[in-house]
Amino acid sequence: MEVLIRPFEAADYPAARALWERTGGVGISSADEPAPIAAFLARNPGLSLVATDGERLIGTVLCGHDGRRGLIHHLVTDPIERRRGLATRLLRAALRGLADAGIGKCHLLVFRSNADGIGFWRGVGAEERVELTLFSLPTQPPG
Repeated sequence: MEVLIRPFEAADYPAARALWERTGGVGISSADEPAPIAAFLARNPGLSLVATDGERLIGTVLCGHDGRRGLIHHLVTDPIERRRGLATRLLRAALRGLADAGIGKCHLLVFRSNADGIGFWRGVGAEERVELTLFSLPTQPPG
């Protein structure tokens, strides 16, 4: 069957979540619960994508922007489907969507322990930004 790349829909969430959970190197947090994902999809219509082979969901990319820069999350392909160019197809389609929205650059985060992910991003020409340090803050400070 031919692989189809199409927009990520809220109904894809259970299969996408299962894929993320069974794939090494993917960090899952409270931001990956159904409601935040649905909000992300609604805020960034058509930018997040899935790859399907028939009824099977075999790849995802969450993609959005803030009007200035894009951000990619969870570019994941099923481990048994790798080396078919699916991640590259998902990435190119997401980047095309960002470009069409007038966004000139996007960022992504990769765990240092995710050697496969780092290799992929280097292989597609992503620039590793070693001069930056990532900080995170909760929106509801303690106390």
